[in-house]
Amino acid sequence: MTAIRATAVTAAACATVLAVALPSSAINSYNATPAPERTEVGALVATWDNDDDPATPDRVDWVCSGTMVDANTFLTAAHCTTDWPDNVRFYVSLDQDVQAALDAAAKKYPGDPAAQASAVAVQGQAHNHPGYPGPASDTRDISVVELPATKMKARWSFTPATLPTANQLGALGPQKLNSTDWTVAGYGTQEAVNGPGGQTHPGGGVRMKAPVTFDALNDAWVRLAMTAPQGNGGACYGDSGGPNFAVIGGRSILAATTITGDSPCYATNVTYRLDTPGARAFLSPFVKLP
Repeated sequence: MTAIRATAVTAAACATVLAVALPSSAINSYNATPAPERTEVGALVATWDNDDDPATPDRVDWVCSGTMVDANTFLTAAHCTTDWPDNVRFYVSLDQDVQAALDAAAKKYPGDPAAQASAVAVQGQAHNHPGYPGPASDTRDISVVELPATKMKARWSFTPATLPTANQLGALGPQKLNSTDWTVAGYGTQEAVNGPGGQTHPGGGVRMKAPVTFDALNDAWVRLAMTAPQGNGGACYGDSGGPNFAVIGGRSILAATTITGDSPCYATNVTYRLDTPGARAFLSPFVKLP
C-alpha cells in the first residue's frame, strides 16, 4: 500500500492534504497482501456537491482509511474530514473491495451518489479534533466518525481494534519498539509510477496490509520505514487515517494512524501516536480507553 494518505477528490481536499505534507492513502504494491481478515479496517466514503446546485450531492468516492475502535466509532484523520463543501456527508464501509462495490452501485443507481453511498456504506457524523490543524510538533490530525452500531452490526461482522494504554509506546522506548512487529493497513493507492504524463499512483480501494519497521518515536509521532530492500511495504495516498498495528505483549495494538509521508510513497510513513495525553483526551468522549 503506497498510496499517499488521502485521495485528492476536490481542490479543497487536495489542498488540505498537501498542506499537511502529503498525507498517505494507499498500500504499496511491493511486500503487500490483501487483508480480508482485518475486518475492523474500513474505508471513509464521502458524497459532496461539485456543481452549482448544492441541494443534492453529485459526487461520491472513497477518500481515506480508518479503523473501528468500538461498535460505533470509526477512527480516522482530521485532514480527511475537513475543508469539504457544506453538504458533504460521510459514510464508512468495511467491504474488502470498496471500489468494486462503488462501481456496482454506480451501475445500479446511475446519477444518484447518495443511493450509491448508502448501498456500500453506513452514514455517520464526523467529529474533528477542535485543535486541528496544530503545530508541526502535534498537528492534532485525528477525527472520528460516529455511526449507528445496529446498522454496522447488521452489515458487517468485525472485532474493534485495541487501543494502546497511556504512554504505552513511550514506556517501551525506541529499542523495544525497534524489535516490535509493525503492520500498516488501508485502502490507498500504490507507489509512484512514471508515465508520459508524469507520475501516477495506480490502484486503491482494496483493503491491503504490509509490514513496516520502526524508525523513530517523537512526542506525537511514530515514524515507520517503508523501504522495500528491508522487506517492508508501506502507506500511500488514500491510507490516511488508516491503522498501524504493533504486536505488544502478544496482542495487536492500534498504535498509530497514518498521516503523511514522502510523495512517491517509498520511504517513510509518518503516523500519529494514539497513546499520548492529547490523543487520549480527544478519544475519551467517544470510546472507552484502556
